[in-house]
Amino acid sequence: MGETTAGILFIGSLILVLAAVHVPLGDHMYRTFTSSKHWRAERLVYRAVGVDPDAEQSWGGYARSVLAFSVVSVLALYGLQRLQSHLMLSLGFGGVDPDVAWNTAISFVTNTNWQAYSGESTMGHLAQMAGLAVQNFVSAAVGIAVAMAFVRGLARRGTGELGNFWVDLTRAVLRVLLPIAAVAAIVLVAGGVVQNFADPHTVGTLTGGKQTITGGPMASQEVIKELGTNGGGFANANSAHPFENPTSWTNWIEILLILLIPFSLPRTFGRMVGDRRQGVAIVAVMATLALLSVVALNAAQLAHHGTVPQSVAAATEGTETRFGVANSATFAAATTLTSTGAVDSFHDSYTALGGALTMLNMMVGEVAPGGVGSGLYGMLILAIVTVFAAGLMVGRTPAYLGKRIGAREIKLASMYFLVTPMIVLVGTGVAMALDGPRESMLNAGPHGLSEVLYAFTSAGNNNGSAFAGLSVATPFYDVALGLAMAFGRFLPIVLALALAGSLARQTPVPASAGTLPTHRPQFVGMVAGVTLILVALTFFPALALGPLAEGIH
Repeated sequence: MGETTAGILFIGSLILVLAAVHVPLGDHMYRTFTSSKHWRAERLVYRAVGVDPDAEQSWGGYARSVLAFSVVSVLALYGLQRLQSHLMLSLGFGGVDPDVAWNTAISFVTNTNWQAYSGESTMGHLAQMAGLAVQNFVSAAVGIAVAMAFVRGLARRGTGELGNFWVDLTRAVLRVLLPIAAVAAIVLVAGGVVQNFADPHTVGTLTGGKQTITGGPMASQEVIKELGTNGGGFANANSAHPFENPTSWTNWIEILLILLIPFSLPRTFGRMVGDRRQGVAIVAVMATLALLSVVALNAAQLAHHGTVPQSVAAATEGTETRFGVANSATFAAATTLTSTGAVDSFHDSYTALGGALTMLNMMVGEVAPGGVGSGLYGMLILAIVTVFAAGLMVGRTPAYLGKRIGAREIKLASMYFLVTPMIVLVGTGVAMALDGPRESMLNAGPHGLSEVLYAFTSAGNNNGSAFAGLSVATPFYDVALGLAMAFGRFLPIVLALALAGSLARQTPVPASAGTLPTHRPQFVGMVAGVTLILVALTFFPALALGPLAEGIH
């Protein structure tokens, strides 16, 4: 079987399984976040935190809870890293340097999981499990919680209440993430992913082609990292490491886990607003953009015009031979279309166009399907922008699901989409203007700019992947990328919650003959077009100076 045929079957099987699973999983999440019953274990959590699970919050209260929980999480994770040498299961590792500990704490709490260190030689088991792995769960749960609050803003009328953050957070962990992770971890262990407490200094020992010993609870960390919760891996080689991703079918499982929840949340949205067609429209936009990206990235890697790639039928540099070029390209598309960041090949070694596409996936805002939760509310805000633009063109008052899109709403939506480009472009500009950060580039010219641009794009969009040629283990990049991750995560969340609060207070207006139908293919095409136009107008100059210039050269 040829590489292209195998790649098509690989992608086709993913589409079929996602299409089959998104309905039951979406319905399960709908029941989870609309149920009035609390599990006994959940009540214990509420009692420990000291909150009333039946009391709802305004958008301001919800936002303050998100920020308070995140600040406490950053401080706890920072302290755990700094004090590592004095704690059990440290494996003899010393405390993490202050700038790296700051960067890592921000990274995992913001659901980015950017790594400026080698996991197997820096973190002991306690820091990996009680710190990083816990944040893999709860930071993803924060995104789901904010998405549910935003959907309630669209579904409710005449109220300022968006739900209870602590209830949403707890249910997302206990009823959604933990059950999937438990099952998927067993599947990965069956596929050869190692789960033990051996010393990580023994990583890499092979006997007769078989795995003999490695370090750390890899299976559990691998599955929770792939659940759309970003790419911080136990091993520095991430999902290209044979102990984290041994075979082609485990590679398929990991891509499925990356896409599973983000593609199922639109179904939850449709059920919550009382119109399943709306959910179908949103998932259709996500699927359209995702399929375009996957096809384009595979084409860029399989049909590159270079002499060497043509001689071997693909651009194989930086690609793990266990997976092949096509499946690696599909993984790269999935990980950058979502806020996952796990990699099974080096994006820095991709063709110029292939590298540009991985950046473009993140620059779109990671909405196709995006991260767990963040992809849904990002796409819904894009739908609101689309409705507003369409209303201006036909002279009608724009409305989405019966909610008017007025001056306040469009200002909040506009600020939401301006935050990340400002972080990415300003951060890249500052880094390129200073001598020290420029010395971290492995390459000069357009590819060097691409390395820096990719780093800030990944941090600002809370993705976590990187162009491996850039050395970011410096105080400047630790601090600058940490700030990019923090502002790129929490400013959009606050703006999204403020917009949800404004929508929830409205009384829906009845649909009329002039109301734009938001469940038809026409609307799907309009939202996809608006998404691509916003990105093209914002980031094209930077892409032209980096990967596109490299491709022409």
